Amino acid sequence: MRPPWLPEKWDREADVVVVGFGGAGAATAITAHDLGATVLLLEKAPEGEEGGNTRVAAQGYLNVSDVDKAITYLDAMCGPYAVPREMVRAWADEMSRNNDWLASIGGDPQEHQFPPAGIEFPELPGSDCVHKFHHGDILGYSNTWKLFERAVKQRPIDILYEAPGRALIQDGVTKEILGIRAERRGRSICIKARKAVVLTCGGFENNQEMIRNYLPGLPYCYTSGSPYNEGDGVAMGLSVGADLWHMNNYAGPTMALKVPEYKTTFSMMPLHFGHVQQGGMIVVGPDANRFCNEKLRTLHGKIKKNGRWGPAPVPCPMFMVFDHALFTSCTLYDKKPVMGWGRIIENYDWSDDNRAELERGWVKQAASVAALALAIGLDPAALEQSIKRWNGNCDGGKDPHFGRSKMLVPFGPPPFYAVELSPSMLNTQGGPRRNEKRQIVRPDNTPIPRLYSSGELGSIYSYLYQGTGNIGECLAFGRISARNAVAESRWDE
Repeated sequence: MRPPWLPEKWDREADVVVVGFGGAGAATAITAHDLGATVLLLEKAPEGEEGGNTRVAAQGYLNVSDVDKAITYLDAMCGPYAVPREMVRAWADEMSRNNDWLASIGGDPQEHQFPPAGIEFPELPGSDCVHKFHHGDILGYSNTWKLFERAVKQRPIDILYEAPGRALIQDGVTKEILGIRAERRGRSICIKARKAVVLTCGGFENNQEMIRNYLPGLPYCYTSGSPYNEGDGVAMGLSVGADLWHMNNYAGPTMALKVPEYKTTFSMMPLHFGHVQQGGMIVVGPDANRFCNEKLRTLHGKIKKNGRWGPAPVPCPMFMVFDHALFTSCTLYDKKPVMGWGRIIENYDWSDDNRAELERGWVKQAASVAALALAIGLDPAALEQSIKRWNGNCDGGKDPHFGRSKMLVPFGPPPFYAVELSPSMLNTQGGPRRNEKRQIVRPDNTPIPRLYSSGELGSIYSYLYQGTGNIGECLAFGRISARNAVAESRWDE
């Protein structure tokens, strides 16, 4: 009799089934194939929108120059949220091999040339091991991703687009993972994994319920990365008994515009650290008061307060309020296609004079501060007082409340403008916990047989994050996952 957990038939099969075609999925699939396994890639996005956050990040990856220093640095970044020693050692060893692997698949590793070297926390011990690389002469514009995509497609690796993984198929007795149910073109398909399933399907940054449950202080948050990262791997892992870790850690928050017409956020130019501001601008919360240094450069959304790093404050709703001089001096949105889903995939052509966005209602305008406050649901007297206080700061040449030193420009004559801002992030770090072999484990630390993961789904980064570390981890842990998955024996019905 056929066991009840097995499907009536398998629609497809492969030695290794990889769920998610981003940087981690590419590294896993390439490595597994080159070790002699047959590989099938499942990708949730339609063809042309694959790549996950790797495709729309800044295209840098981490390659550490000294394994022992890398261990020291990661330990320091984890702080009170320590990661097991064997995991840290495996991370450091494999991160030191990223350049060699990139070259082996036809890449041209080039170190970032702009100063500083890209060390996120230079004060931490071991930080000088950090080296940020990318493929080819140009940083950004998805060139590193294009190398990964090309390397996958040069191999006989089967790719199913618009095929999100929905449920793992688990043996009811041994608890081995035998395959996966996916959804494709409106129907369920069952895919047999003769050796293993590797989850590389990203985080939960576009799942509002998970954001409310796992990210403290955020009633909502929107992604600047792939909108297809909706926590599918978290749900599948939980359903087969996986433990979770690092669920409260994420690369954010920043403040950005989110509108219903587009899937991801718009980064506002006046908030950029280096933007030369020509007019008055502040950001206020729901009480119409300022709550932060608007020009402070966060470290992937983290700021240091009272000697401890934590997420930047984002009291929702938030509003960037500014004057006519700023409105007419710059394009409010930086649309250069360097990073971000909106700039690389959606390619919205923001108007040079901001008028089209004003007409769309994304930017609010009023003839007085009081009228603007009423238009955006704030207390008029409180907003007037916040702007008066800001102008006084500018006249005095310093911001005694939040220490802002950049662009101390007072508000000029009307009209006045506002843009509602939402918390935004590129990615989450949490997911099913894994061991040094990249096996997904249960709460008692025993591995779930034939189930692996890589990438930001259950990332190693538990507290602080080093830039380029996620793509570096995708490559390193993708290779480790693949090697161990291919070493599994084939199972038979």
